Amino acid sequence: MADFVHLHNHSDFSLLDAAQTVDTMCNRVYDLKMDSIAITEHGNLFSMIPFYKKARETGIKPIIGCEIYVAVNKHTDKKQITNSLGKKWGYHHLVLLAQNNQGYKNLMALSSIGYLEGFYYRPRVDKDLLKQFNEGLIATSACLAGEVTSYAAIGDYENAKKAALSYAEIFPDRFYLELQDHNIPEEQAAHKILKKLSKELNIPLIATNDCHYCMKEDSDAHDVLFCLGTGKNRSDTNRLKYEPHQFYIKSPDEMFQIFKDVPQALENTVAIAEQCNVDISLGQYHLPKYPLADNMSSPDDYLKQLCFEGMKKKYSSITPDLNKRLEYELSIIKNMGYAGYFLITQDFVKYAKQNNIPVGPGRGSAAGSLVSYCTDITDVDPIQYNLIFERFLNPERVTMPDIDIDFCIEGRDRVINYIKDKYGHDSVAQIITFGTMKAKSVIRDVGRVLGMSYGEVDSIAKLIPNEPKMNLRKALKMNSDLKKIALKSETHKQLIDFSQTLEGCHRHASTHAAGVVVTPGPLTNYVPLFKSPSADEITTQVDMNGLEEMGLLKMDFLGLRNLTVIQKTIDIIKDRHNKTIDIAKIDLDNQKVFKEIFQLAHTTGIFQFESEGMREYLLQLEATSIEDLIQMTSLYRPGPMSNIPEFIARKKGNAPIKYLHPSLEKILKETYGIIVYQEQVMQISSQIGGFTLAEADILRRAMGKKKKDLMSSYRIKFIDGAIKQNINKKIAIEIFEFLEKFAEYGFNKSHAAAYTIISYQTAWLKCFYPIEFLTANISSDINDTDRLIKLLSEAKRMDIEIKPPNINYSSADFTIQDDKTIRYGLAAVKNVGYKSAEHIANYRLSNKKYKSIFDLCMIDELVNKKVIESLILSGACDDLKEHRAQQFESLETIISFSNKFHKNKNTNQESLFGDENLLGIAPPALPDTEAWSVERCSKSEKELLGFYLTHNPLSKHENDLKEIILSNKMNNKKNDAIKVGGIIADVEYRFDKNNNKWALLKVESLYNTVQVYVFNDAFQKYENLLLEDNMCFFVGRDFNQSDSDISSRMVANQIYNLDGICNQLTKNINIKLNFENNKKDVLNSIEALSETYKGNYSLILHIENSARNVQKILINKIKFSINSHALQNLRNKFGNKNVWLTM
Repeated sequence: MADFVHLHNHSDFSLLDAAQTVDTMCNRVYDLKMDSIAITEHGNLFSMIPFYKKARETGIKPIIGCEIYVAVNKHTDKKQITNSLGKKWGYHHLVLLAQNNQGYKNLMALSSIGYLEGFYYRPRVDKDLLKQFNEGLIATSACLAGEVTSYAAIGDYENAKKAALSYAEIFPDRFYLELQDHNIPEEQAAHKILKKLSKELNIPLIATNDCHYCMKEDSDAHDVLFCLGTGKNRSDTNRLKYEPHQFYIKSPDEMFQIFKDVPQALENTVAIAEQCNVDISLGQYHLPKYPLADNMSSPDDYLKQLCFEGMKKKYSSITPDLNKRLEYELSIIKNMGYAGYFLITQDFVKYAKQNNIPVGPGRGSAAGSLVSYCTDITDVDPIQYNLIFERFLNPERVTMPDIDIDFCIEGRDRVINYIKDKYGHDSVAQIITFGTMKAKSVIRDVGRVLGMSYGEVDSIAKLIPNEPKMNLRKALKMNSDLKKIALKSETHKQLIDFSQTLEGCHRHASTHAAGVVVTPGPLTNYVPLFKSPSADEITTQVDMNGLEEMGLLKMDFLGLRNLTVIQKTIDIIKDRHNKTIDIAKIDLDNQKVFKEIFQLAHTTGIFQFESEGMREYLLQLEATSIEDLIQMTSLYRPGPMSNIPEFIARKKGNAPIKYLHPSLEKILKETYGIIVYQEQVMQISSQIGGFTLAEADILRRAMGKKKKDLMSSYRIKFIDGAIKQNINKKIAIEIFEFLEKFAEYGFNKSHAAAYTIISYQTAWLKCFYPIEFLTANISSDINDTDRLIKLLSEAKRMDIEIKPPNINYSSADFTIQDDKTIRYGLAAVKNVGYKSAEHIANYRLSNKKYKSIFDLCMIDELVNKKVIESLILSGACDDLKEHRAQQFESLETIISFSNKFHKNKNTNQESLFGDENLLGIAPPALPDTEAWSVERCSKSEKELLGFYLTHNPLSKHENDLKEIILSNKMNNKKNDAIKVGGIIADVEYRFDKNNNKWALLKVESLYNTVQVYVFNDAFQKYENLLLEDNMCFFVGRDFNQSDSDISSRMVANQIYNLDGICNQLTKNINIKLNFENNKKDVLNSIEALSETYKGNYSLILHIENSARNVQKILINKIKFSINSHALQNLRNKFGNKNVWLTM
């Protein structure tokens, strides 16, 4: 063992305080030829498993520890305490190191208690808890924030001694005094007393360096990170700082130089390391026991019984192949010991279904299991869709099964509570997840700390390509402009350097959206717990990957909004038509659904098929089967998306389908010779290469992750296997290379099939029950303004009217008024809230319509001033006898009456809609005021709804904006300049680093909200147009942080007034003609029309011949108008798709 061991160290899991990862820390120790290191995060054990694994992989002994916070009084006292040192938070630091597994358990218990019971600015414990949980733990006095050292630093020997004795008593022969020297005067002042205490009390000394970063040169990057954590600029001279260039992992030689007067302090670190021997059992499973009936001897027997009972219900005919497949799957599950896992899963899925909680048909590879299907865990028939069990559970790659379940968002918590009730609340928790500083975000964070302007930092971050798994190292190689940034100035160099150091560091902890863990006993026997100060959720301190390593049962309970939409639609159908729809039993081959929804790309609201890009491909695809849709969802992803045009061409017979060998046809026929699915990779490996399906799955994973060593050995095996199948070696090599090319992009067919079924279900509902579906969709997204705008636009296309909120007609949710009308929900009005909205609607239904604004304010105190004001401004009270201006301008009078009314109401419970004078208070008359204009009413409606509903000022420009969209599409300018027309909702002025003025605009179009950046050059030209409520048209470039079908951020280069925008931009009119048209007749008819619609624009005829080649003819002698009537007449004659403008 080395002569010194670092026993006080922090990784980036000490969030925003340490700038080294577990990997860099362990690698540094290995490079220094040291053989042990401790991890001691601030109050948590977040890094426990990754540190333990990495240290052992590196050949280093891992010592599990924690720098805990010890409360001055009880850990449950949550108030500031100012002690003799002037400390306000009332806690001290103490380092704990686990000697053995009992100490490891006690460390988990203390850390858990700190978060669950003792959190007050920090997760705290107290000395009573230390007495209870001290076994197997070594304690050291920590840094200047430690109790003993803090007193020693100010020369208070007696209090330092008292504190040291208290810890020595709690940790007999296991307490050490910690010496640190970072050239900090207070530390050096403390050394004298600490050494004296050591000698007098016989408490040994240890030397530590409290390492927060890896290398000396990382000091400045760490300082930037610390500024980020404390919310300070680095230039701020009045802020907390670490002593520069001191808190790194020093070599043993450096530590000997610092502490050469106390060599025993160095030797004692080795002695402690030798005492610490914690063995965390990774890879051993700790599954909760599923309670069996008395007549069941084992989980395997019960699972088998459930499967064969389920198979009889699922299949009308039980074939030998079915029996064989089921027996095979059960044998694998039995051999791997996972029957209990399946029983637990089927149990909570069964609970959900029996309690009307919608459950998804399947998710991930679990849909490839016949056992899952027969036990109702999934609703996807793996036989029908040719799905492979080994893609889900591989007997040659022993890992826990991963069955992820989708639930309706509104029922997910009920399922989790059911599991807590069944297995114990102390055995079930949600799972932590950690946000990291990714390439773009770290640039923005570091730039902010360095005091750089927002606009500049944002433009630098935009230089990083939008690609999966992108990092700064790759980005600097790919983009020469980004590489040049570091050359601009010292600040720019620091930006790139510090960002590279900090990239990948953990930034924050949160709750995993879906993960739940279940243990066989109390969770703290297996894993420490965390409770966020900003939420009431208890989670594990170990993330999903760590829990899997520890062999604990983790499950994903995902809340899928589309399941909520489906259920709400079914409920509305039942209510309106008295029909009960079993969505699991609808016909998946209904051609009306394909023709009216998918082939026309009317897929707004349809799961997975809403994006503009997907809709364009749907128009080309002309899907006729569920298989077509499964293939499209599998291809529509980065990477394989480039294969879509070829896929569609082959499907339509416009491109040849080729196979490298006839034996591939059976496997690839359904996807026209293109590898789309991971399962196809496995089948080719099995049927041509002679692999077992289990081996084929391992090859698939190796190819997907580009594991070259493994692929090389499998390449030889594949070629040899193919030769045995009488396939030429050259062809075998080509097939393997073909596999390599596509395996990386292959998608999990089991998942695609399950999710496409949900997509089809939403489309089926939209096709046959359009208004019910749309109402449910809108109601499920009432707080997402952009989503509402999109859905309301779809309602308009479907000729469905959305009537404004009205307290005499609206419910809390959006409701159907008739077959062509939806009424806006009161809960969707800003500031109203669901409870108040429900109260208002229910009271009306129980009594009678509201006549006056005073009727509304007399219901209940729940309907307060803010609610009433919001309802007035939104127009929801326009039916009342007082008009909107009267109501709003007399709001104080109305509220004053309401307060008096409710004060008297406690003593008199007469009918509210009877004689109000019975309560001794008569509503006052409101003064006459001038009614608001339509524009003023629209503006207030927009403020409360988030958009214009009844009168959108943009409506008069809608035709022009549609012409521009069509022009872009027809002129193949999809990737050209971004063009947006809308109302300026907000103008925010900013200044760049050269003090040049620019503006950030919030622009609301007919379809979405866009942030528009008008930098100084454009700002100087167009400043006069940049006024709130102005309607403008913006031309510029995309400024999104990630790939998106709809631009939400753009930089404007040109800005126009929206009035007459088509006239400003149009160059000519285009008409596409088939070669069969008689040119002379066409020209005569156009000339005749031009007499009616005279204008200034020339025509371009696009004449397509029989070979589909297009000839363009410019006709200058005919000048045409581009008003809507003129264009519509041309479209009536030549077809809607055959007339467009050039801009």
